[in-house]
Formats: sequence, structure tokens, C-alpha cells
Amino acid sequence: MLRGVVVAAGLAGAVLAFPHQARSLWQGLSGAVVSPSVADTPRLAAAPEAEALIRAAEGQVGVTTTYDPAYVALDFPGGDVPPERGVCTDVLVRAFRVAHGIDLQLAVNADMKADFAAYPANWGLTRPDRNIDHRRVPNLARLLQRMGAELPLSSDPAAFLPGDIVTSLLPGNLPHVMIVTDRPGVEAPMVVHNIGAGTRVEDRLFDHPLTGHFRPGPEVLARLKALQG
Repeated sequence: MLRGVVVAAGLAGAVLAFPHQARSLWQGLSGAVVSPSVADTPRLAAAPEAEALIRAAEGQVGVTTTYDPAYVALDFPGGDVPPERGVCTDVLVRAFRVAHGIDLQLAVNADMKADFAAYPANWGLTRPDRNIDHRRVPNLARLLQRMGAELPLSSDPAAFLPGDIVTSLLPGNLPHVMIVTDRPGVEAPMVVHNIGAGTRVEDRLFDHPLTGHFRPGPEVLARLKALQG
């Protein structure tokens, strides 16, 4: 019962903070956007904050149907590309906004302003760019690391809990990010991600070499919220 209350409270908060994205959380809660073969699988036990994040991410299935990495000038804070398109990082950014009222665009920008040198220098920038910084996997990984969310890498499926965030490296040295769901796969939990065909729930946790493992528990969430001022 408590879990349902917490998730419902998250929906209410999302409606106030990010009304245009709250529909995604409701869809995830109702199961309306997950294919029947996936929706019928028994769910793994998940902490309330993890369940809220998963449902918010799953709510993007059927909404975000296109992978589009184009650079776009965004509003700030709360900026987003059109909901039908995006990349893997947008799944995470949208889910955090809806589930926890945390704007990773704002959090990344604030932390980069505080210590720009702590972030990867992969793009030749000399200052933060609030249009794109939060949409880059290495930056999100560094933010989560700096917030104390990082865990050791493991090939053991049992090491991955619902709500964990995992990064991997695709062919061509392309970084990718996924959210571990509470739906069991054949050998490991399924993930929700956008790897090229829109947001989907798939059994693909170990498809590519893992590069990072993070768990955004209550203390991490509190630190992220503090970055928003």
C-alpha cells in the first residue's frame, strides 16, 4: 500500500512541476504502453523511488518512437525535445523529472558550473552548454558518480536491482544508458531505453560491454535535488 501511495504522490508532483510529461508516468502506471508479453511478467521487488522511476520511463514507450540525436536549442530549465523523439539520455531525463521532480538539465548545468574540470572534455568545450550537456551519457555518468551513486561493475545479474542506471558502449564507441526495470528477463532484469527505435522495454542488459552502474537511492536523489537550488 505504501508503495502505491509514494508512486501516486510522484504523479501528483509531476503534474505540478512538469505537466507536459506527467502523461508518461500515468501510462507507465497503467501498463498501457508495455506490450502484453512484457506486461504479463511478474515484477521484481523494487524500492518506491525505483518503481516510480521505472514507471515514468516505461510511460515513454509508444510516445517516444524515434531516435534523433540532433542538437536543439532548449528552454532552461525544464527544456526538452519533442516527446516523440530523443536519445537514450532523454529517457533518463524525462523519467527523473516525472518520477522525482528532478531536472537533470538543471542539475548537470549547476554541477558543471561549480567544477567544469571534473567533467569529461570530450567535445572541446570551455564552458557548460545547457542545451546538450545533460543529453550526453558521459556527463550523466559523471554527475551520478559525483552524487555517490556509483557501484562496482559486475557480470552477475543479481547485482542489478530495479531502478539502477547502467551505461554501456555500443559499436563505434557510442555510449549508451539504460534503466533496469522490475521485469525479469531470461537471465537478467529487462531494461527500458532508446537504442535506436524509440523507448522500449527489452531483455538487453548484457548486450554490450558495461561501463557504469549507478543506484539513485534516497540520499543520491536528495543531493540531486539540492543542486536545483
